[in-house]
Amino acid sequence: METAVYALLGLTSTIGLAVVIWRAWMLRWSLVAPPQIVEALAECHTVNDVAKLKAVCDNAPSPLGRLVSFAARHLEWPRAENVSSLETAARREIVRLERGLVVLEIIVGIAPLLGLVGTILGMITVFQGIGEAGLNNATALAHGISEILNATLIGLLIAIPALIAWGYFSKKVEVLAVEIETLCDEFIRRQYADKNR
Repeated sequence: METAVYALLGLTSTIGLAVVIWRAWMLRWSLVAPPQIVEALAECHTVNDVAKLKAVCDNAPSPLGRLVSFAARHLEWPRAENVSSLETAARREIVRLERGLVVLEIIVGIAPLLGLVGTILGMITVFQGIGEAGLNNATALAHGISEILNATLIGLLIAIPALIAWGYFSKKVEVLAVEIETLCDEFIRRQYADKNR
């Protein structure tokens, strides 16, 4: 039974590490907002530049590219309608950016509990041994207790880095969302300002 707990702790650790590497890779600024799209956005001042911007967005699939492309396709709509639809699309992109973070959150909760289960199972085994053999060997008892506390320690050593990673990636998604929102807002303002002239 204890072996199963240690196997679950190992699996939890492996999944947590895989999610951390995956999110670290996917939440890079160059993947969320490729430099060529940021550059094309800065150069997009007139309606004629919009077609070029759409082509750049199509060639570099990314959260920013999808949002800018969405806004560009609906420039004939009234500004309020376009902004409202863009906000809905942005929420969908943020959900994509947050993918996997719930796994880290679950690991933060279950890793210490799995460690505690391992400790309790180990204590049951130790005390059964004491019940059968008596308290003749204090050294063996101390050694047994130190061994079973390893499960709790391993659970905490899995949960703490997962908590740090979850906090870091959650904040990073928030910062990326603000940056993307700022770029999209500037694009919308510029395009509708040109239309009103």
